Amino acid sequence: MPRTKDNILFHELIGLKVKIVSHLDPTLVNREGIVVDETMYMLKVFDDQRKRVIMVPKHGGIFSFVLPESGEEVIINGAQIIGRPEDRLKKIKFIKFRKKVKVKS
Repeated sequence: MPRTKDNILFHELIGLKVKIVSHLDPTLVNREGIVVDETMYMLKVFDDQRKRVIMVPKHGGIFSFVLPESGEEVIINGAQIIGRPEDRLKKIKFIKFRKKVKVKS
């Protein structure tokens, strides 16, 4: 399934071009590069200008990702992507399942 602005939260971010639009750490603002790795709380980004990998906390950041399939730019709040990448997919599958089953409390 191709990445779109609607499903980007549930896809792999590694390999996407990213720009840090806003961040609690002002030294990270306007940095851009390619996501080379992702952990629960951090993005590892290869900084195009400085030619090195920088560690960017997800919390407190607003990121602009460029989708390679369409060239579309998607703005994502870092709080939405906190967690391990593989767990984001599990979470959405659980939410969809719960809506279909209509769990009674």
